[in-house]
Amino acid sequence: MDKFAPSLPEQPPAHDQLEFFIEQARKAGPVRTAVVHPVDKNSLLGAIEAAELGLIEPLLVGPEHKIRAAADIEGVDLSPYQIISTEHSHMAAERACELVRAAEVEAMMKGSLGTSELLAAIIHKTKGIRTERRLSHVWVFDIPNYHKPLVITDAAINVAPDLLTKRDILQNAINFCHALGNPMPKVAILAAVEKVKPGMQSTIDAACLCKMADRGQLTGAIIDGPLAFDNAISLQAALDKHIDSPVSGEADILLAPDLESANMIAKQLIYLAGAKSAGLAVGAKVPIILTSRAEGTLGRLASCAMASHMVHHPEQIS
Repeated sequence: MDKFAPSLPEQPPAHDQLEFFIEQARKAGPVRTAVVHPVDKNSLLGAIEAAELGLIEPLLVGPEHKIRAAADIEGVDLSPYQIISTEHSHMAAERACELVRAAEVEAMMKGSLGTSELLAAIIHKTKGIRTERRLSHVWVFDIPNYHKPLVITDAAINVAPDLLTKRDILQNAINFCHALGNPMPKVAILAAVEKVKPGMQSTIDAACLCKMADRGQLTGAIIDGPLAFDNAISLQAALDKHIDSPVSGEADILLAPDLESANMIAKQLIYLAGAKSAGLAVGAKVPIILTSRAEGTLGRLASCAMASHMVHHPEQIS
């Protein structure tokens, strides 16, 4: 039986949220994970650290001689871990997808290969692991002056999403929050202004998404928009602008207009506001641990923990 509470998981604290999710995942037990092309220090040590903490059971997929060479340099004992040897990184990505399709792994972790190379294998029409929804990225933040986890999407995969892609991005993020134990997340659909403006596509998309939620085309969340960043995050800012919204000051998810704006918001939170973060690609058959090459230990471990929550709550993400 899963050690996660099946219906009402314990809620994260106001701070040290990533540490909370890591501890919850440790209680649930390791998730069998294909680590794709772990041939450098960061990707190999990230997988081994997560394994030693009990978050994942790694299958190291890639050129065996390169994996062992990286392990020798770092003094890592690979005897406890299975290595699935491939000729190169592209083949490693394809082999990892095969393991997913065969139900031999429950998650995938990016190693030392380009994100585009990994995603190309994941979304392949016949050999990939795509679902009926578009693949997207969720970035979870523990922000010092915000009272709960904040998810920003999509900052890494969909560059200029149209309305239907935004619907998939948003439903993916909603389902992700369900897996973390939030049964009804509050969503702010961001734009530069709060009113619908014919000359600003982001405001039109926001209005359409809200109506789609009314019609059941988006489910499982309280959604409002367009909202500017200030009145999404601050109730006082919303009151000052005479905006009556159930989301203002309580947003769990920020849906940005495009990848560039989402990425800028996310990086500013990290480098100017001291936020801690973890990220996943979602919308595939398994969660994809998709950490940046600059990601620190906490972010890597927390990303593994997020994947664990999704694996142990499959009823929440169907």
